[in-house]
Amino acid sequence: MATVWQAKAAARELYAHADADFALEWVTQLGRDLQDADYPIEARSLGRTLIRWQRQIAAWHEAHVTNGPTEAVNTLIKRVKRAAFGFTSFRNYRIRSLLYAGKPNWDLLATVTPR
Repeated sequence: MATVWQAKAAARELYAHADADFALEWVTQLGRDLQDADYPIEARSLGRTLIRWQRQIAAWHEAHVTNGPTEAVNTLIKRVKRAAFGFTSFRNYRIRSLLYAGKPNWDLLATVTPR
């Protein structure tokens, strides 16, 4: 019986290949293999996820584009929201966001005056 760590390693191996057709075969077979009843529930869940997202996973091999930058911006926004809990002014929230991003355009700050 394979462990969840072995399943994760097998899934990572997918990105070592450059051919999209081979990647689709690989992810499909891995997803089916991981759904065996002998595997832990976490590995079976990974198998179902791989099957559900097989086309998108294989598409990476053609375009080499991810949604990483979008996820980074979303994470930044969530962090600012947590830090600014209770702010009722959008202007203050905007200033906090620009400062938290690390490289604010100070010219924009002149257009925003907190109360």
